Amino acid sequence: MNTHEAWLTQLFNQYLAGVGNAILALFKMTAVDPKEPWADFIVMQLAVAVIMVILFLILRSRLSVDKPGKLQHVFELIHGFVNETAEDQMGHDAHHHVVIFETIFIFLLIANLIGILPRFVSPTQIVYVPCGCALVAFAYYNWAGLKKVGPLKYGKHFLGPIWWLAPLMIVIETISHLARPLALTIRLFANMYAGEKVTVVFLSLTYLIVPAVFMGLHVFVSLLQAYIFMLLTMMYVAGAVAEEH
Repeated sequence: MNTHEAWLTQLFNQYLAGVGNAILALFKMTAVDPKEPWADFIVMQLAVAVIMVILFLILRSRLSVDKPGKLQHVFELIHGFVNETAEDQMGHDAHHHVVIFETIFIFLLIANLIGILPRFVSPTQIVYVPCGCALVAFAYYNWAGLKKVGPLKYGKHFLGPIWWLAPLMIVIETISHLARPLALTIRLFANMYAGEKVTVVFLSLTYLIVPAVFMGLHVFVSLLQAYIFMLLTMMYVAGAVAEEH
């Protein structure tokens, strides 16, 4: 058993190795070590998903107009913040997409922060997770644009304002759109990877004031990166659903 794995990953590999290998087999893949098919970033993503489900179930059971609890206040604050930001970026169309924006923000925030807990790992410091989130954002804003304005008008976004520049604009716009998931991936991955490593290094050097400072910085970076990812997704959706340019 790999001692560098998160404790939850070790449990998965110890008791659910068969399940992991079966899932990989469905995708015609095999683990490097069949005894350890589960990787940290996969298990941590599952943990984040479970945390989100539990939070939402608790929130739903405690929703109250007269006596809202602390958890309800927190989520109302998040909803208000995301909704206001979306309206600033998109105007009246924002309410159609607020759910996906909130989901992205909360998922990334929890995924970024979970690494602060002892023997847990932030899945966003592994490039596959930011890449997956970026591809979801890429697929969503293209789907939203096609649904809102239709294939013909959406295709015109790639032609530019001057017809004789259309061949050049198609190439430029295509490269620009394909670069978006790459930029989202690198931005989130690089910041979370660097923040995680800096925190670990200072924790190994001293256990007093300095690590606390860097853990506070890690919290700030986690919040900032979740916000930036969500904000850029909003901007991409806004551009995709715009009918006039």
